[in-house]
Amino acid sequence: MKYYAYENFKNDANALIQEIKEFNPQAIIGIARGGLTLSHALAEGLNIRDVQTIRTELYDAANKREELTICGRCSFGDVQRVLVVDDIADSGDTLKAVMNYLACGASEIEFKSATLFYKKTSVYEPHFWINEADDWIDFFWERDFKN
Repeated sequence: MKYYAYENFKNDANALIQEIKEFNPQAIIGIARGGLTLSHALAEGLNIRDVQTIRTELYDAANKREELTICGRCSFGDVQRVLVVDDIADSGDTLKAVMNYLACGASEIEFKSATLFYKKTSVYEPHFWINEADDWIDFFWERDFKN
């Protein structure tokens, strides 16, 4: 297990912001819960006010479920470019399912994805990612705020 501290997050989020700028997203969708902290940071750095969420359930603690559940809907209006954000593309099942789910109802919108970590064994590679993961990542928001 690898601990991922706030300082690493801050540096990596700033690096992602630089990579994402050329895409020029108009909205961000954070995948709850793992993508919410990064979504907020990216929204601040890219000056995006339209931040929405989708909740997915694939893991119970560290145990993977057999089926992914997607909860929530997003409203895009005239938006043409949307950034979908999660903390990690581990198996890739979550991001792949969310990207397919979003594209089904909005073919005129360009969706791109961003994560802090990507595992080479993932079935889905994000458009933007910073670190290759080779171990379970223990994010600061998962450890530092527990009683």
